Amino acid sequence: MTTPIRRTKIVATIGPASESPEVLDKLIEAGVNVVRLNFSHGTPEEHRQRAENVRAAAKKHGVIVGVLADMQGPKIRIGKYKTGKTFLEPGQKYIIDGALGLDDGDDERVGLTYKELIDDVEPGARLLLNDGLIVMDVDQVTGQEIHCSVVVGGVLSNNKGINRAGGGLSAAALTEKDKEDIKTACAIGIDYVAISFPRNGADMEYARSLVRAEGSNAGLVAKVERAEAVEPENLKSIMEASDAVMVARGDLGVEVGDAAVPPIQKRMLRMAPKFNCPVIVATQMMESMCDNPIPTRAEVNDVANAVLDGTDAVMLSGESAAGKYPVEAVEAMHRTCIETEKQKVMPSASTRGPRFPPLTVDECIARQAIETAHMMPIKAIAAFTQSGNTTLYMSRHLGDVPIYALTPEKSTLGRVSLFRNVIPKSIDHTYTSDTDAPRATREVIDVMKRDGLVEVGDLIVMTLGTPMGQAGATNTMKVVEVEE
Repeated sequence: MTTPIRRTKIVATIGPASESPEVLDKLIEAGVNVVRLNFSHGTPEEHRQRAENVRAAAKKHGVIVGVLADMQGPKIRIGKYKTGKTFLEPGQKYIIDGALGLDDGDDERVGLTYKELIDDVEPGARLLLNDGLIVMDVDQVTGQEIHCSVVVGGVLSNNKGINRAGGGLSAAALTEKDKEDIKTACAIGIDYVAISFPRNGADMEYARSLVRAEGSNAGLVAKVERAEAVEPENLKSIMEASDAVMVARGDLGVEVGDAAVPPIQKRMLRMAPKFNCPVIVATQMMESMCDNPIPTRAEVNDVANAVLDGTDAVMLSGESAAGKYPVEAVEAMHRTCIETEKQKVMPSASTRGPRFPPLTVDECIARQAIETAHMMPIKAIAAFTQSGNTTLYMSRHLGDVPIYALTPEKSTLGRVSLFRNVIPKSIDHTYTSDTDAPRATREVIDVMKRDGLVEVGDLIVMTLGTPMGQAGATNTMKVVEVEE
């Protein structure tokens, strides 16, 4: 019995619990497709070493694993307490003080890392601290002091984050730290850079300019986590300017309210295919597995619903970075995706359809390849690609036939590792002329037979461009029978 191919990709964050070569080996064996390096923690050397260890483990298993560098962004935080924490009572008056030293917090006031917050709030504004566990309403702003009344109290400890309910903070998406981290990430040779808290497409275009200035062709992932970002025009511009988007449900839920997140997630999954934009669903997907060896039924349902809605990838954060059961968390995601993908209850073209009509020749060829695979007993789709775009277009259709991205380009292999139902496969030769097409066809069939992907008598769809070897030149589709 052949092992089923999982179409939904798994992104796993690498941290202290998973950075050793031994654990990375098990994670890749369990089915990780992309690793996330969280630049909110760690040194440049630690990130570089983790990326090298991931690549070594992937090579050992003969698979391609993409690397995503996640920028910290403008995390707005309080300072530290002299005693490490304070306890706030509902109704209590409390001051967030921009002039106070960052280590001098006490039971009456606390410092602030982002001094501009004073200009971003007014009486009546609601502040959410520590991921919304502490709630304060602004009474007045005097000089450098934000005077608040505690609405929901509890323990508040060092360096906790601050959000404003409903959004409206003016912090730029990229900090000076992010700009330095982008240089580090590009030097490592990552495949994607994730940008935290973009407000609109202009923030993503600026980030792209910084990445390109480093000589990197890495893709840009927009982490949608601001209230402003989900406004229709802003979300549209973000998808147009990004290579993928992430439903970053943590900070997003704090800003818009937890009940608003599920419909936003579904709206993003409906919108994204029309912009040829892959989607990662993230945050607390298997949160209980930080401490437990199996997920809750609610977590399994969360992952399954994202799969049924057609997400490209589901992501593990603390579960794989710092949890007790990183490998088991990947295994739980894998079996949930596999079982869910057996169901044929998938969104219709009217609710989650790719762009129509296609705007380019290669996009049109991709659509025809998918339609042919649905009409005939096709075993696999083999797509020669330089940039990965043809397989991106194919992956926007919720098909069952596996798509193999055949390319000699290392950067393309890493990029397509995120695309739903696309399996990156390295080929040794760069074909550059029309006369190379028959030889390329023979080589691909031989490789796929050798790897047990097809058998004699199987039909495969092939797409390629003539002349071969040029990005964006896919203009040919053919059906080939595998022969002896």
